[in-house]
Amino acid sequence: MKRLISLVFAGLLATTAPAQEAGVLADDPLFMAADMDDLSQFQWKKRPVLVFANSANDPAYVEQMEYLQDREEELRLRDVVVLTDTDPAARNPLRLKMRPRNFMLVLVDKEGGIELRKPFPWDVREITRSIDKMPLRQREIREAKEPRVIR
Repeated sequence: MKRLISLVFAGLLATTAPAQEAGVLADDPLFMAADMDDLSQFQWKKRPVLVFANSANDPAYVEQMEYLQDREEELRLRDVVVLTDTDPAARNPLRLKMRPRNFMLVLVDKEGGIELRKPFPWDVREITRSIDKMPLRQREIREAKEPRVIR
């Protein structure tokens, strides 16, 4: 009987863990539309990567999105949120501020400053290397390595 009860509990725990992980991913989307007025909601929380194109069928846009979707975990590890805009006719405030011409990739740091702009797709490896060089990211890496001291 004890074995049966422990098996039931083990089964319940095994099925709730993926559900909890899925809930975390649903609450924290990696990809979003760039339809907000500014990036203030991400300041000190996320590193926005903006991807602009004149159409969702733009080959550069399709290539960039494939790069990003193939290595989502590395982006999540660095607190990235990907914001996309493929409709220049909508005249979205972020598009007006960034003023892309055709395809453009923009990396913004947690402080809200533009770190880089690229007129062509960039691999996630290059994006993460650029992020890892940022002072705030360096601090995050150091703090993750240091043991926590309870006072």
